[in-house]
Amino acid sequence: MGNGRCNKHHHIGRSILTFVAVSLQILYRDEQLIAINKPHGLLVHRSPIAADAGEFAIQLLRNQVGQRVYPVHRIDRKTGGVLLFALDKDTEIQMQQQFAAHQVLKKYLAIVRGFTPDQQEIDYPLAKENGALQEAFTVYQTLRRAELDVPFGQHPTSRYSLVEASPRTGRMHQLRKHFKHILHPIIGDRPHGCNKQNKLFNEKWGMNTLLLHAAYLAFKHPVTGEAVAIEAPIQEEFERVMKIMNW
Repeated sequence: MGNGRCNKHHHIGRSILTFVAVSLQILYRDEQLIAINKPHGLLVHRSPIAADAGEFAIQLLRNQVGQRVYPVHRIDRKTGGVLLFALDKDTEIQMQQQFAAHQVLKKYLAIVRGFTPDQQEIDYPLAKENGALQEAFTVYQTLRRAELDVPFGQHPTSRYSLVEASPRTGRMHQLRKHFKHILHPIIGDRPHGCNKQNKLFNEKWGMNTLLLHAAYLAFKHPVTGEAVAIEAPIQEEFERVMKIMNW
């Protein structure tokens, strides 16, 4: 299914990223909610496990719009795309309840190693930090495939797929772990991805971004009751790899 074997050991690099000069792209805004297209590498909020970070989405957005914002969900630091905030505490609570009840439709784009099936359901429990298993369910469909004339391991070419994935549960690093489980790791993922593929992308194309993008959120507005759908365009590094693949 994949091209070449991956190293078992991974090195997690640390880099200080600065977003001070960057204006966050606002995708949606009304009186209760605001959504941004979060850049890859930007933390949602301060975290003791990421002491190298000096800027956070909450802080940057608060300064940009001049009022407090309340994150209603999380996406990984390395993942780009739709990040939704409430503008008041009541809305925050109502939206968090929707996410907890799996009433929010989420779609991600990812570029993975190998040729994935046309569509697949991944029903594979994931362990919490305390070791307890939680059910985790993902569905995805393959949008495009590419075979590049780039040798990899014992293979004369390298194969990749563009997938649209919908996690039906909200476990930590769910998509990253699920695609690793089916032997189609997401390019740029550390520590769940393929170390040799990540090295190839870094050395050949100067690319070390996690190619995972939160493309779409759909939910019921907590105040008006209307259906809301928010889409985020892919960002520069993801788009650059799409061109490498001739997609």
